[in-house]
Amino acid sequence: MDLTFSEEQDELRKVVRSFLTKYSSEADVRRLAADPRGYDPGAWRRMAAEIGLQGLAVPEEYGGSGFSYIDLGIVFEEAGRALLCGPYFATVALAAETLLRCDDEQARRDLLPGIASGETIATLALTEDGGRWDEPGIRLTALETAGRWQLTGVKTYVIDGHVADLLLVAARTPSGISLFAVEADAPGLTRALLPTLDQTRRQARVEFTDTPARLLGGEGEAWPVLERTLATASVLLAAEQVGGAAAALDAAVEYAKIRVQYGRPIGSFQGIKHKCADMLVEIESARSAAYGGLWALDAGDESEIAVSAALAQAFCSEAYVLVAGDNIQVHGGIGFTWEHPAHLYFKRAKSSEVLLGTPSYHRELLAARLGI
Repeated sequence: MDLTFSEEQDELRKVVRSFLTKYSSEADVRRLAADPRGYDPGAWRRMAAEIGLQGLAVPEEYGGSGFSYIDLGIVFEEAGRALLCGPYFATVALAAETLLRCDDEQARRDLLPGIASGETIATLALTEDGGRWDEPGIRLTALETAGRWQLTGVKTYVIDGHVADLLLVAARTPSGISLFAVEADAPGLTRALLPTLDQTRRQARVEFTDTPARLLGGEGEAWPVLERTLATASVLLAAEQVGGAAAALDAAVEYAKIRVQYGRPIGSFQGIKHKCADMLVEIESARSAAYGGLWALDAGDESEIAVSAALAQAFCSEAYVLVAGDNIQVHGGIGFTWEHPAHLYFKRAKSSEVLLGTPSYHRELLAARLGI
């Protein structure tokens, strides 16, 4: 496995970083963290129109660019570095991936072009009050009456569920776990924004009361689709975590160079040098795990994807939290203040650590998939 990037991929990284430097600065992040919507509609439209990020990995026949998962991972790494506020993870890593994995060609043709163009914000509504990401945790019910499906129940911790135009909902039917599409203006659908530690990534509670829905794929056939989607999302989240951790390390090293104590930069003290070195080791190990997952996704080896995704998410989650916390320690007193951005990265690290399940949960998945 050659974990190196091509010249075109290096150029993609430069273009994405330049765009996010302009539209996801610290001032933008703080402004959007205080905005109930959690994103800038103008920047979202420009993201689609100018560099086509929403449809980057969507096949061309559905209105996308047909790029690889490696290319998509580069985008997520840069988004993590910039603490991008917006429904990108929900729309691309969860919703678009679910549609691509679902055995419903008509649904792909109907729904993916809007996602790829940036016109549709979409998300996956899977977790419920128990916060579980496994099949037994799905309790919301779907019943078919006179040829029409209706959903009843609650989904919570739905990423960007308060602004999504399209919700892909996992529900339990008499035949098992099934997948449904629900429009934001469907009757019986109510949404409420949840208070969260990390205000740069919004979550919502969504209630369904006899809400009409469209069945996607076959009844009772959704869990393998969702499981595969979560593996992809875990790898892309790992790439995002690597980007955030790298930004935190850069901030720590830069501060250690300019902060003078006892007549010398604090970076010259052994304790600071060792801490920064340990941070670098964690990041490079996490980067290897995330990149390994991206290459597995591109290769399409399902057994390798399952293992790589669990490994990447288990390791990168803890590495990001460690590095973001050490960044605060290197900065000392100022690192604990609201005015300094260190807390923004730490909050994103803590929320990402449990976003798709805890590191312990992913280690259990890894052990099961390795037959341990």
